[in-house]
Amino acid sequence: MGNGSELGEFLRVRRAALQPEDVGLKNYGARRVPGLRREELALLAGVSNTYYTRLEQGLSSNASESVIEAIARALNLTADERTHLLNLARPGKAKRRGTSRPDRVRPGTLRLINSMAATPAVVLGRRSEVLAWNTLGHRLVAGHLDFDSPNVPAGRPNMTRLLFLDGHTRALYSNWQEEAARAVSSLRLLAGRSPDDAELTALVGELTLKSPEFAKLWARHPVQNCMSGVKQMHHPEVGILELNFEVLAQPDDSGHRVLMYAADEGSPAAAGLQLLGSKLPGPDVPSPDMPALDATAPLAPGTSSILRRA
Repeated sequence: MGNGSELGEFLRVRRAALQPEDVGLKNYGARRVPGLRREELALLAGVSNTYYTRLEQGLSSNASESVIEAIARALNLTADERTHLLNLARPGKAKRRGTSRPDRVRPGTLRLINSMAATPAVVLGRRSEVLAWNTLGHRLVAGHLDFDSPNVPAGRPNMTRLLFLDGHTRALYSNWQEEAARAVSSLRLLAGRSPDDAELTALVGELTLKSPEFAKLWARHPVQNCMSGVKQMHHPEVGILELNFEVLAQPDDSGHRVLMYAADEGSPAAAGLQLLGSKLPGPDVPSPDMPALDATAPLAPGTSSILRRA
């Protein structure tokens, strides 16, 4: 992904989305192209039309932070979009990642998610690939896949790829369009942070070729750091679930995130999660209707001592 072309596309898309009245300008009738003109945006940002045009054409790099901030204000960008614009306009400041060794989940993170048996949790890498999940997290979001699949770097599930190309995952989300927009917005932000990540570029290329819906969303340049919210699911085993989610970012520069789900207390979703958890394999526990065997009692004739329980 060349940052010059990415920067130009992002600026053009955002400029086209703004109407004159959105920024306090009068609209004098129909326009040949949608949105603000380049010269109008340049005036609002306080830069020359020539300089702004060069930015849109990808002919100028390393613009000053003050200029980028001025353009961001003129475009009415959100905080996440402003950060993304800075990454695109100043590629030297963005993290550069080529082909590197496979990511590994931190042992402490793995212990943490496995200790939360009643909370679905998934550890994601910087490209939305699954690095690990606990048992309930796996059963919730991808029970049709092998639990151990994240352990093989070449075959790790990727949540964005699954969302667009896997029928089971697509059917899981009641509001698939909302989930798809959220996924693309996050991926755009990740791409801006790591412009030279070859694997991320390959993922975007694959999804663009295989999913017209992804290609359409990607072309809109949505940018949002989705750290919390609500997901509507229709799980094949327990039915409708409305779950809150939180994303916790690792404190290092790995880009790893822990995605956790929780239901409101006493809600149908809480009962659904509990039911899903009860379906998980676990230790062989005696039925409450069956009295425990007394290890000191004499065995009936012909009964093997292996049946005796402590």
